[in-house]
Amino acid sequence: MSIYLLVFFIFFLVIGVPIAVALGLTCIFSVLVTGAFGVEVLIQKTFNAGNSFALMAIPFFILAGNIMAAGGVSRRLVNLAGALFGRMSGGLALVATLASTFFGAVSGSAPATTAAIGGVMLGPMGEKGYDKNFAGAVVAASGTIGLIIPPSLTMVLYGVTTGVSIGEMFIAGVIPGIIICIVLMVVEYFISLKRGYKGDEAASFKTVSRYFRESVFALFMPVIILGGIYAGIFTPTESAAVAVVYGLIVGIFIHKELSWKDVSKLILKSAKSTALVMYLMVTAEILSYVLVSEQIPQTIAASILNISTNAIVVQLIMVFILLVVGTFLNNSAAMVLLAPIFYPIIMSLGIDPLFFGIIMVISLAIGHNTPPVGLCLFIACDIGNLKLESLVKEIVPLVAALIATVVTLNFFPDVILFLPRLMR
Repeated sequence: MSIYLLVFFIFFLVIGVPIAVALGLTCIFSVLVTGAFGVEVLIQKTFNAGNSFALMAIPFFILAGNIMAAGGVSRRLVNLAGALFGRMSGGLALVATLASTFFGAVSGSAPATTAAIGGVMLGPMGEKGYDKNFAGAVVAASGTIGLIIPPSLTMVLYGVTTGVSIGEMFIAGVIPGIIICIVLMVVEYFISLKRGYKGDEAASFKTVSRYFRESVFALFMPVIILGGIYAGIFTPTESAAVAVVYGLIVGIFIHKELSWKDVSKLILKSAKSTALVMYLMVTAEILSYVLVSEQIPQTIAASILNISTNAIVVQLIMVFILLVVGTFLNNSAAMVLLAPIFYPIIMSLGIDPLFFGIIMVISLAIGHNTPPVGLCLFIACDIGNLKLESLVKEIVPLVAALIATVVTLNFFPDVILFLPRLMR
């Protein structure tokens, strides 16, 4: 059946069938052609895939991110970041990256982070003399932090797919997210220094305090989520629902930039995004069942282990695969496809699944900045009216820094596991 799976999957992708639909059709046609087992088994698997309490976190986190994005949060976070770092060389580039980190902790989405911060920052950066393509590259690259800083939808997908604690995934993502933010800021600083991008006047303590007060409700959201989970007050799924309620209170009653009419539109927007992710989860579960039935994960695992049984070498091989796959598939699809295949490999080598989950998330997040499916690239191009080829040239050093960071983290698992161990 393996050859049928490959042929049908490539065929559906080539003719332009959406990835989620292609997964389901691939399984159905392969089963019908080979008669390996009854189609009724796929129906049962479809039901089981969607019957998960943990999956309920996905629509709530999507809605919470949309609510906070529409409630004036991005502007407030940019103001705070500007007050903190705007005076340095390349200050606006650093501000965009720091603001993306703040916003990522609210939205859990790379595209949403790029869109929100790009909409606020690209104009001012152009006015201050920054190369518009460099500005777009900064916004696109820093948008990936939205997938790494908790709460992250990709972390939820990994947790649901492998059974790893979603709460621990959130905690484990904090330090790597901060490291990536710092790495990007350092690269941007030296590029800006070389090009002569000056900073603004230093903000007074009074100004910093005012912007902090304006941003405190947005910054408090991830504290509520992570603190509530580890205090045992609620589960990750319940924390997502709490985040929605908190976002509504902040947007409608505190910031007063949301109306109930806006909320209804945001619910519809979130429902569409949720439908795509949930459909992808269901079809990926069907594919996983078919793959396991044909012992394809075991075959892939044996092939990789034949190359080397050294854990570091195997990790780097899998990172390379993730970087390549992330170039052609969106991170959600790649995660639900590859996590079930890689999980047995890392367990056989004694690699901590929590540690490798973060490595997977970071590796796939980089794909948002590489064509042909680099969603953050296309969003930055659209907002800034940029040419893709020009933007790609500017983002190369930033993507190189991201790749170097994820490769380096493979050698230092304690960096990722420090906080989860501390919280146990």
